[in-house]
Amino acid sequence: MPIEWTENLATGVKEIDDQHKELFKRINELHDACTQGKGREIIDKVMLFLSDYVIHHFGTEERFMDRYNYPESKSHKAQHEIFLKKCSDLKMELEMSGKRLIAVIGVIQLLGDWLTNHIGKVDKALGTFLKTEI
Repeated sequence: MPIEWTENLATGVKEIDDQHKELFKRINELHDACTQGKGREIIDKVMLFLSDYVIHHFGTEERFMDRYNYPESKSHKAQHEIFLKKCSDLKMELEMSGKRLIAVIGVIQLLGDWLTNHIGKVDKALGTFLKTEI
């Protein structure tokens, strides 16, 4: 089932929200490929996107946190580090084993959890804070 972006997930910071929307788009591309039996074919592209995305996106959020002295920045950044490690582990597993189906499942699980728990809660709290500062 595709994951829909809703305004309920919006942080209120256009740059961050636009990046989140791009992540949703890519997740849905992976989902669509899976429903067509092509998930294995697209997983390398998704992993490459994810590797670039997390560095760029987390950098954006962390610049906002630093610029406005976000009081929860330490725990927020720690979550970014955990996600980076999980992405790195998935990528390494894919490269070493070549098991694309396992990687597809791992990416879907990782991103599903991330969207619900991080974007829907932690990034939302950052957005609430930033609205008072910007």
